[in-house]
Amino acid sequence: MLTTPLAVLPAELSAGQFELVYNAFSFCIAAMAASALFFFNARAQVAEKYRPALLVSALVVSIATYHYFRIFNAWDGAYALQNGVYDVTGIPFNDAYRYADWLLTVPLLLVEAVAVLALAPKVSKSLLLKLAAAAIVMIATGYPGEISNSISTRLIWGTISTIPFVYILYVLWIELSKAIDRQPTAVKGLVNSLRLLLLLSWGVYPIAYLLPVFGITGASATVGVQVGYTIADVLAKPVFGLYIFAIAKAKTEADKEESTGETVVPVDGAAMKPALEGAVNN
Repeated sequence: MLTTPLAVLPAELSAGQFELVYNAFSFCIAAMAASALFFFNARAQVAEKYRPALLVSALVVSIATYHYFRIFNAWDGAYALQNGVYDVTGIPFNDAYRYADWLLTVPLLLVEAVAVLALAPKVSKSLLLKLAAAAIVMIATGYPGEISNSISTRLIWGTISTIPFVYILYVLWIELSKAIDRQPTAVKGLVNSLRLLLLLSWGVYPIAYLLPVFGITGASATVGVQVGYTIADVLAKPVFGLYIFAIAKAKTEADKEESTGETVVPVDGAAMKPALEGAVNN
């Protein structure tokens, strides 16, 4: 094992292990960059009052694109192919880029989620301040465990980090549940799906973080953590943003129908397809 101030790396990876992480990072960069272009352009497809939410979505994935590019380069530089396996080069793998990304993007993701709730401005501001503070504490306390090669240290800091993590999910679940009743019929199914996606995407992070605690060590742990975080980021950023777009699109249509007095056709999670098709066709 190579211990650095930034990460603990196994001295050797098989070609398959290295390439799995390499390709996961590459896929993530493509997903983030493509979704950034989509969200910036998709703002024209929704009413003006919903455009800030899509702008935030675009900012989130734009920031993540930059950081994943740096993570990708750091991973590529940390290993070199020798006799069919990848050996460490001695260049540190700077996993701090990931935590720097989370410090910027998680509060913005919370802005996206709260924007969907359509709360009064004062209530939204108060809720965002509490959630943003909890997010900063969650990320800051998770990092010491992330860079430690001690299982007990990782477990202690992971437990501390879990407290604000659970608080954030609990508050968002409750508030999104309340928001469902306030939504147009065409949007209720999408908000419910967004709620489930939130649990699914955020639930991957602690699983990846705790892999070494579960007895998965060495190369398997390194690969599992990096791929797990990458999957979670794709779900929590581009996919989450697509749901934000679908909700904004459905609300725009519902507003139009309401203004003309026509009936709105209910929309559930499957509405992602026609919403996205409409954006592409336009």
